[in-house]
Amino acid sequence: MNGSPERTADEDVEGDRTADDRTADDVVDVLIVGGGVAGLSAATFTARAGLETVVATAGESILKRNAHVENVPGFPAGINPRLLLDLQRSQATRNGADLRRVRVTAIESTDRANAGFLATVEPAGSSTGSEENSDPSTIVADRVVAASWSDASYLEPAGADLRDAGSKTYVEDDGHGRTSVEGIYAAGRLAERYHQAVVAAGDGARTAITLIHDAEVPFYHDWVAPEGYFTDRGREVPPGCEEITEEERLARERESMAEMREHFAEPHGERQRTHPSLVDDELGRVPEE
Repeated sequence: MNGSPERTADEDVEGDRTADDRTADDVVDVLIVGGGVAGLSAATFTARAGLETVVATAGESILKRNAHVENVPGFPAGINPRLLLDLQRSQATRNGADLRRVRVTAIESTDRANAGFLATVEPAGSSTGSEENSDPSTIVADRVVAASWSDASYLEPAGADLRDAGSKTYVEDDGHGRTSVEGIYAAGRLAERYHQAVVAAGDGARTAITLIHDAEVPFYHDWVAPEGYFTDRGREVPPGCEEITEEERLARERESMAEMREHFAEPHGERQRTHPSLVDDELGRVPEE
């Protein structure tokens, strides 16, 4: 929430879990690696489709290095990038995604039915020694979405095709998010999409919908329609859709307005980020004046 003390990558975020909250053989439908724009967008869609979704986020999204985001639809005067991520996290968790402050170090295939991949994870701060318990744990997932930037090395044990481009490494995919390994998907900048927040968000959504169809989850569209939109035409409400009454619509609108007022009540409390090479701070935080 804006106005609150600044959090670091090692501090708790509402809705987040650490690696120690659940340990070995934590089995989920979808593991999303990366808590930036693409990963959170994908998580919102998979969670809303009824798939148990875990987002592994090691802390910082590169979006935080922006001073002001001015090309995301819906914000005529732009938006603080750190607030934009707060809004995305809130949206993902409200829809059922489980955010965890962990770093995925390796993903490999398993022999388990309906649980195709084993991810080894460690507390997000363990590489700097800031976590008391840095013992790795595991998450078993039926499907994986790689949406981290710019590390893709954790996909090597699973055999996903990677492409080196100078100092960058990208994950090869079919244009819809499917990689060379069935059940592993890639989204956003890691899949070499344009380096723009709105593109990353859209690509995360597209990759998630591809995954939903591949998982054979009953799904037509993710729509919330007014009462009677389908049923008054003699149709059943399609999977993934919902009809709501006018009373319910007004209630959701009021809740939405209250939530947005709370987020925008005060300037965001986190310090501006820059490239870490420019400051003496591993998170790239600009010194306070």
